Amino acid sequence: MLHDRSVELGRLIGQSDEYKAVRRANDGLGADAEAVKVLQRMEQLRHEASHLIDRGEQPTAEMEQELELLLSQVQVNPLYQRMIVAQENFDKIMMQVNQWILEGIKKGAASGIITLG
Repeated sequence: MLHDRSVELGRLIGQSDEYKAVRRANDGLGADAEAVKVLQRMEQLRHEASHLIDRGEQPTAEMEQELELLLSQVQVNPLYQRMIVAQENFDKIMMQVNQWILEGIKKGAASGIITLG
């Protein structure tokens, strides 16, 4: 029963306007080769900085400057902005869904009645 209801919930979420907006925004951003290049370089720098920190070292000033420059480039990209807004809207919906699930759990835990379906 839980499996079936979970699959149904996932299907409904996948059909939501918010999820569709995230998919469209992600596809649009992925089609922008320059934006993809900047985002990949940002991820590479973050990865390198993480390794340095893991070894007890600090990222270099050059790394930080490059990351700031890349961030300023990507933040003005309208496709990136659209992606951020779409993701934030989807995250809000998912927080609401999680709240509804929590409410259902509380009601189910308080009820001594077992329902099937």
